[in-house]
Amino acid sequence: MKRKTSMLIICATLILSADKTLLAQKDEDPIKEPYRPQIHFTPGAHWMNDPNGLVYYNGVYHLFFQHYPGASNWGPMHWGHAISRDLIHWKREPIALYPDSLGYIFSGSAVVDKENTSGFGVGGKVPLVAIFTHHDTARERARRVDVESQSIAYSLDEGKTWTKYGGNPVIKNPGVRDFRDPNVMWYAPTRRWILTLAAQDRIIFYSSSDLKAWTKESEFGVGLGSHGGVWECPDLFALPVRAGGLSSGGRDSVWVLSVSIGWGGPNGGNGTQYFTGKFDGHVFIPDDKEIKWVDHGRDDYAGVTWSNTGNRRIFIGWMANGEYAGSVPTEVWRSGNTLPRELGIDKVNGRYFLVTKPVKELGILEEGWKGFKDSVRIQAPFELRLETGVVGSFKVVLSNDAGERVVIGFDKEWYVDRRGAGREDFHKGFAGRHTAPRISQSKTLSLALVVDVASLELFADGGLTVMSELVFPSKPYNKIEVVGEDGVVMRTLRVTKLKGIW
Repeated sequence: MKRKTSMLIICATLILSADKTLLAQKDEDPIKEPYRPQIHFTPGAHWMNDPNGLVYYNGVYHLFFQHYPGASNWGPMHWGHAISRDLIHWKREPIALYPDSLGYIFSGSAVVDKENTSGFGVGGKVPLVAIFTHHDTARERARRVDVESQSIAYSLDEGKTWTKYGGNPVIKNPGVRDFRDPNVMWYAPTRRWILTLAAQDRIIFYSSSDLKAWTKESEFGVGLGSHGGVWECPDLFALPVRAGGLSSGGRDSVWVLSVSIGWGGPNGGNGTQYFTGKFDGHVFIPDDKEIKWVDHGRDDYAGVTWSNTGNRRIFIGWMANGEYAGSVPTEVWRSGNTLPRELGIDKVNGRYFLVTKPVKELGILEEGWKGFKDSVRIQAPFELRLETGVVGSFKVVLSNDAGERVVIGFDKEWYVDRRGAGREDFHKGFAGRHTAPRISQSKTLSLALVVDVASLELFADGGLTVMSELVFPSKPYNKIEVVGEDGVVMRTLRVTKLKGIW
C-alpha cells in the first residue's frame, strides 16, 4: 500500500520550500491517546508506512520509515527516522530525507560501507549509504511509465544527517511501471554489492563494486509465487539451518527472498511471501514453487531486515493493511510497526520454512509472570504462553467490560476471529475470521501471544506460523479465558505483564 499510486494519487504540487520546522514530528502524550501502542514503535504524529533503511552501526539500530509529516493520511513521502540501542525503546529523530526535484522519497535500504567502496568516506569516517526510490510526480501526472528510479545518499555522522549523491539517479528507469524498493547487501564471494529490486511482477538483481554504477544480473519471479498484486519491498539474505533441520540431509544455510504484494495476501489485502533457495551472486534458484507467507495475519506488510547485524537476522514490518490503513480510528498518527522479530530457518517434511520469534530484548519489559488455570484478569500490554499436552482444538478469548472480544485459537488450523472485537465500522472488510495452516509436525501445540493496546501477534509452534492483527476495543481487554476442547489440557499456561516503552 505504499503509495501506491494506483490507490493513492496525490495531485498536490510538491512544495520544496516548505518550512521544515512545521513538518517536524510532534511528540504527543501517548498515554492519553486511544489505541496508541505501548510496546510498538509509532511516529509521534501523522502518517507512517513501510520501514526503510534498516541498519545497525556502533551499537545503534536505525529505523527509517515512509512518512508524511503533513497529515495523518498518505502524502508526499519522506524518510522519517528513529534510533534504538535495544530494539524496544525508540528515540524519534528529525526527518532524514526530504522530497526534492527528482520526486518523493520512496522505500529502500541502507548499508555500512566499511571499505569505503563508494568513496564517500573522508577523514577516516565510515559512510552509511542509503539506497532509495525517487518517485517523479511530474512524470506521473504526465502519465509516463518511467516514473521511478533508484538513488543514493550518504551520511558521515552515523546517520544524523544525509547528503544526496549529485549523480542521482544511479539506476534509471528502463521503461517499467512500478520499479522500486531497492534492498542492498554485500556479497563477499564476488566482493560486490547486490541490489534486489521489485519491478511490477518480478525481482531484478543488480550488482556493483561502488554503489554507484550498477549491472543487471538476472530476473526472478515470472510465473512463481503469488501475483495478486504488484511486487514490492524485497529482501534477500542467508540463514543457517537449525541443527535439527540437518538430520534429513539438508544444507547448512539457506537463502531467503521475501517479496511483499499489494493485493492477494493470505487473508485478503496485502501480504508478504517468501522463497527459500540458493543464490550465487548472479541468480536466485528457488527450492520449490509453493507459496509461503512470512505472516498469515491481516496486518504485517512491507517487512524487511536490518543490515550489519552479524549472525542475527532481525525483521520488522508495517503493522497495517492497505485496505484500511488510511481509515483506522486513530487521529494524531496512523500506523505502527510490528515487534522486531528474529528470523531462523527450519526444515519440516523436506521443505524449508522461516521461524519467527520476538527478539529476546522484549524480556526487558517483563514485570513478572504468573500461571493460571483457565481465566485471569490483566490489561495490555502482556504476553501469554501456553502449551497443550496433545494436538486438539482450543481457544483463547480476550474480552472487556463492554462485551467486546477477540478469539484466538486452533481448530485444525490457527485462527484469529476479530468479529465483535471492537470498532469495525471504518471498513466493511475489517471484521472477520482469519486463518493460517499448521506447518509443524509436533505432537503438541505451543503458542506465544503478545497483546498491546490495539494489536496482537501470534507466534505458534515455536514461530513456524505467525499472525499479526489489529483490534480497536472501546475499552481495554482485561480478561483472558482459555478453553480446551476435545479433551485438550494445557500443560503450560502463564501470562507476563509488560511495561510500556513511553
